[in-house]
Amino acid sequence: MEIILKQDVQNLGLKDDMVTVKKGYGRNYLIPQGMAIVATESARKVLAENTRQRAHKEAKLKTEAEKIAETLKNIKVVIGAKTSTAGKIFGSVNNIQLAEKIAEQGVEIERKNITIPKEGVKEIGTHTAKIKLHREVVVDFDFEVVSE
Repeated sequence: MEIILKQDVQNLGLKDDMVTVKKGYGRNYLIPQGMAIVATESARKVLAENTRQRAHKEAKLKTEAEKIAETLKNIKVVIGAKTSTAGKIFGSVNNIQLAEKIAEQGVEIERKNITIPKEGVKEIGTHTAKIKLHREVVVDFDFEVVSE
């Protein structure tokens, strides 16, 4: 079943992408939740027209995202955490803490756009997170976790 996404769906696609999914997933979850519509001929034409009109705006947003990416390369973030004597963190460092520390450096990033590795940050040291600034601009951001 082909559908057109009305919003970003993690592990499936981005807004206005046309994707193929199983019928049950599309009819029972994506469409009733308002995340997608069926890709009929008229819906495809509307999508094509909207894409054409949005192309100029997208180019401008991409250049702004690339400027922010260059700024992020020059930022060094250090996050303090309570640790045991073995260097393990009590709890873990999350994307909210990382977003706050980046904001202190003068760059506003939404926390939902920051992806920390699945295994989490549970030890002191240098770690890498991915920051999605635009659908085509993803930055690997290094940050350091130190003991308080």
